[in-house]
Amino acid sequence: MDHAADAQRTDLMTITRYVLNEQSKHPEARGDLTILLSHIVLGCKFVCSAVNKAGLAKLIGLAGDTNIQGEEQKKLDVLSNDVFINALKSSGRANVLVSEENEEPIFVEASKRGRYCVVFDPLDGSSNIDCGVSIGTIFGIYMLQEGSEGTVADVLKPGKNMVAAGYCMYGSSCTLVLSTGTGANGFTLDPSLGEFILTHPNIKIPKKGKIYSVNEGNAKNWDQPTTSYVEKAKFPIDGSSPKSLRYIGSMVADVHRTLLYGGIFMYPADKKSPNGKLRVLYEVFPMSFLVEQAGGQSFTGQGRALDIVPKNIHERSPIFLGSYDDVEEIKALYSAAEVKKE
Repeated sequence: MDHAADAQRTDLMTITRYVLNEQSKHPEARGDLTILLSHIVLGCKFVCSAVNKAGLAKLIGLAGDTNIQGEEQKKLDVLSNDVFINALKSSGRANVLVSEENEEPIFVEASKRGRYCVVFDPLDGSSNIDCGVSIGTIFGIYMLQEGSEGTVADVLKPGKNMVAAGYCMYGSSCTLVLSTGTGANGFTLDPSLGEFILTHPNIKIPKKGKIYSVNEGNAKNWDQPTTSYVEKAKFPIDGSSPKSLRYIGSMVADVHRTLLYGGIFMYPADKKSPNGKLRVLYEVFPMSFLVEQAGGQSFTGQGRALDIVPKNIHERSPIFLGSYDDVEEIKALYSAAEVKKE
């Protein structure tokens, strides 16, 4: 018998244990972030279960309302939103909540307020539910400003001010990737235990990848740097192999693959969406935070994504994120385009 291997299997690093270990490195910590994260994890488990049963429970159809983004809401969207709002409120550690599904921020009642603001997309990629493609939840956490009672100004901050960010992907397995600012780690839900187990410790994105991920259906509306980058990816002039195109259309799934395999994920601005399509607070910021923590970088076409100061909670931005060298290439193309303009 391989006793060493058996010991490894019985000494599991659960997400709770991992977060408590991180907390112990900060003697001044009161455990508030740990409690908040455990409520987010519970929300993810609930949604994972609902996603798995969606077809049987008739949760797939449209709920009838249209959300702030003009997308028709699916029943699962509505359910996921309710789950996370209730989980965050009941934690007693949240203050201001911003959800993709709610036009206005949600302010937790005074008796249950805490020191953290949470921005989240409860079910990203929900248009893919019907065909079984991976979907997910994205979240970012800010700390309340000293002396603040909790206002919208507490979340209209650059992404670099976040104290934690993550996503949970509901696919062939349920995977949660989390960063509290000291690297990115991946956990996989073990259904038999009902626990997220550390399966991808200290994720490091390859410095250069072989994959580019973009919706080429928008190509006719792209600007010159994006067009040039994709052209070069398909028809390299230096004799190297062309890059492979992989585009799922579910941001969580596309970014998850980019984190593990390297490459670049792009949702550029175009003539149709001059400000980009993805939302800054609960899509661009958390994903950029994770990619940077894994050694990659993210760029908006003008600068570092995490430096944006959002003016409203549903603001949009172009985004290029992934392997360090691949993002450097697109940055060089934008710089050259700027020089030409001058």
